[in-house]
Amino acid sequence: MSVAHRAEADGAASPIPAVSVRDVAMVFSGQAAVTDASFDLDTGRFLTILGPSGSGKTTLLRMIAGFQHPTRGEIAINGQPVSAVPPHRRRIGMVFQKLALFPHMTAAENVAFPLKMRRYDARNIPARVARYLDLVHLGPYADRRIHELSGGQQQRVAIARALVFEPDLLLLDEPLAALDRKLREEMQLEFRRIQKELGITTINVTHDQREALVVSDEVIVMDRGRIQQMADPMRTYREPANAFVASFIGVTNRLTGVLAEIGGDDVTLDGGFGGCVGRWSPSAGRSPRSGEPAIGMLRAEQIRVGALAGNGTGLDVSVRAEIVDVIFEGERVVYEARLAAHPETVLRVFDHDPVGHDVHPVGALVRLGWNRRDLIVFPGT
Repeated sequence: MSVAHRAEADGAASPIPAVSVRDVAMVFSGQAAVTDASFDLDTGRFLTILGPSGSGKTTLLRMIAGFQHPTRGEIAINGQPVSAVPPHRRRIGMVFQKLALFPHMTAAENVAFPLKMRRYDARNIPARVARYLDLVHLGPYADRRIHELSGGQQQRVAIARALVFEPDLLLLDEPLAALDRKLREEMQLEFRRIQKELGITTINVTHDQREALVVSDEVIVMDRGRIQQMADPMRTYREPANAFVASFIGVTNRLTGVLAEIGGDDVTLDGGFGGCVGRWSPSAGRSPRSGEPAIGMLRAEQIRVGALAGNGTGLDVSVRAEIVDVIFEGERVVYEARLAAHPETVLRVFDHDPVGHDVHPVGALVRLGWNRRDLIVFPGT
C-alpha cells in the first residue's frame, strides 16, 4: 500500500504524489502502444516499469518525460499537470541506454554541462560538480576524458550529470542494458545506493527481472500496453496478479487443466498428470468453480527433486518424473524433468545446493515434490 493510500485509510489528508498518471493512452497509426495506464508514485520512491519488448514501458516513460504527448489522459508531476510543459522545463534528469556523453569533454565538464545550460552561478559550479562526482565515487577521475573511463565509470558520469541540477524526478531508460552481467549487477546496487542517499523520486524502465526486484520500492509489470500489476517487489514475486505476471517474473512452470475439487482456497488442478493441489489466486477476484479451465503456475525453485525411493515427506504433492536435461550453473543445477503420468509436461527445477545434493543424471527416475501453497492457480483463458 502506498503512502497516499495509507493516509486515505487512516482518514488523513493524502500527500501529493510526485508523479500521477491518469487514464493515459498512446496510439500510433491506429495501434495502441499504451492503454488506460493509471498509477501514483509517492515522493522519494523508486519505481521500475518492467515488461517484454513492445509492452509499452518505454512509451509510458517518454510520455512522463514529455518527449511524446498522450493521445488521451493526464500526467501530473508534484500535483501540476504537465501536458503543456515542454521536456526541458519539467526538471527531470534522464539516463539513457546510449549515454550521450560528450567525448571531447572531461568527466567534470560533462557533469557541469547541465548547470551551464541552466545558467547557474559559475562560481558555484565546481563545488557542485565535485560533490556529485564524489557521490558516484568518481572524484579522482574528474579530469579524465570519456574514452579514458570504463563502461561502469561512464555510467556513473551519466548519473552525476542527470542529478547535478537536483531535478524533481530521475528517469532511467534501460541504462544498464549494454553492460556485462557482473558490471550490470554492480551498477544496480549503485543506482539503489544513490537513490536512497538522495531520496530522489526515480522511475526506471527495464526488461531485466532481477534489476526490477533488486533496485525498486515498487514494480509495475506491463504487457501489450496495459499495466498488469503494481506492487512492491516481494508481493510482485510471491503474489502475482495473473498468469502473465507469474510467468514473466522468475522461471515458472505452467500447468493447464480443469478444477476437479475445491475446498475453500485449496483447489485440485487435473490436467492428465494426476491431481495437483494448489491455492486459488486471491487476485482472481472470485471463487473457483469446479470443472472450469485453470492455469497453475509453479516456480522452478519451489520444486524439490529426490531419488525415486524417497517418499516426499513433508510435501503436499509428490509426482514421478524422468530427468531429460541437466544444466550446471555454478550456484545451482537446473533440471528439466518429464512427468511420468503426463509425458507432454516437462517441468524446470532448480537445485540451489549442488554440492550438498546428489546430481541426478539424464535418464534418472526421480520424485518431484512441492507444497500446495507453491502452486498458484488462476482462471484459464
